[in-house]
Amino acid sequence: MSIEIKKIKYAKGELTVPGDKSISHRGVMLGALACGTTEINGFLKGADCLSTIDCFKNMGIDIGINDNTVIVKGNGLYGLNKPDRILYTGNSGTTTRLLCGILAGQSFDTSITGDASICKRPMKRVVEPLSLMGAKISGDYCPLHITGTKLHGMEYKMSVASAQVKTAIILAGLYADGQTIIHEIEKSRDHTELMLGAMGADINVNGLDITINPQKELSPQKIEVPGDISSAAFWMVLGSIMPNSEILIKNVGINATRTGIIDVLSAMGANIKSENIRTAAGEPVADITVSTAELHGTVIGGDIIPRLIDELPVIAVAAVFAKGETVIKDAQELKVKETNRIRAVVDEFKKCGIDITETDDGMIIHGGKAIHGADFKAYGDHRMAMSLTILAQLSDGISTLDDTKCVDVSYPGFFEHFYKLG
Repeated sequence: MSIEIKKIKYAKGELTVPGDKSISHRGVMLGALACGTTEINGFLKGADCLSTIDCFKNMGIDIGINDNTVIVKGNGLYGLNKPDRILYTGNSGTTTRLLCGILAGQSFDTSITGDASICKRPMKRVVEPLSLMGAKISGDYCPLHITGTKLHGMEYKMSVASAQVKTAIILAGLYADGQTIIHEIEKSRDHTELMLGAMGADINVNGLDITINPQKELSPQKIEVPGDISSAAFWMVLGSIMPNSEILIKNVGINATRTGIIDVLSAMGANIKSENIRTAAGEPVADITVSTAELHGTVIGGDIIPRLIDELPVIAVAAVFAKGETVIKDAQELKVKETNRIRAVVDEFKKCGIDITETDDGMIIHGGKAIHGADFKAYGDHRMAMSLTILAQLSDGISTLDDTKCVDVSYPGFFEHFYKLG
């Protein structure tokens, strides 16, 4: 059932966004493979990350949750048990793809499946490189059947800039009988490399080249999860486009592989300041202030795309209210997210009179014109639902949204924060 999107007249105040989804996932996974107790503070209790916890519990890992702190009692790299059921990853592509890397080198067989959306998302991009290491995985889509086997090291050049694919190979490399070398084509988020290094893994990063050696043991850690910049992005755009607004977003992770949203909005003329910059558990963190600005169009493409791929739907919202033309290109990865986000953005934006054109690898938006309300469809995609909520704020008339529950995947409490600002 659709609900009306309520509007606010301005956005002022401060907030702390939920913990980083990527780091929360990896904290649980690597904590489960470490020898001893890993404490994760600031954990994102979104549906995706809870799916990761559930999968590892089903493999015999003792995991406790107390508020936003998660305690993982790891059993070592070879301490997982054969689950007594198919591992269910829900809507989480990260859980599904990264598990492939871990499970490929185990001594038991497993099967993985997820919800209807996951079963449509391509897994071949992970299955193929893991197969070159000797992995036995049947299926290009979920459900996947994994026969645990001995893995071999390899040298591999990435064909796509994907942190999920890269991480699956790195995790498999922990179990291989020799060195694994990965050559990235563009730099993607490096939370796995940072966390493994802190846990004592023999991993080396040299520019776009990553070398991982087989590992006997990982050391448990205390992990401080910063606020997710992908969640903060919605407030950066809202604060930029809404009149008489100023928002302080505290404790946001500003890992250089994730800050494309800041670079693009700054290039569009946004008023963004990063202050109180510090390091927490190896990850750079800052408090970010954003205020109303006159934005102008820009071109977004090339090696910045992996640094903002998840933020592109809300960047498209900023482009609607910017003067002139914005071109988003080299973003084919948007087609294999929770939905085809290129098609979804274009179709929904057209409903309210926006001048937007779909291209094979992105979209072209002519901004700076008045728009009207519409009945929006979120496609069960959390980032689409939140982006459309921001878009509706500056439209004339009433807008509705068919699904608000899907935001719980990455941002439980999004709407509470939204109306708190207004």
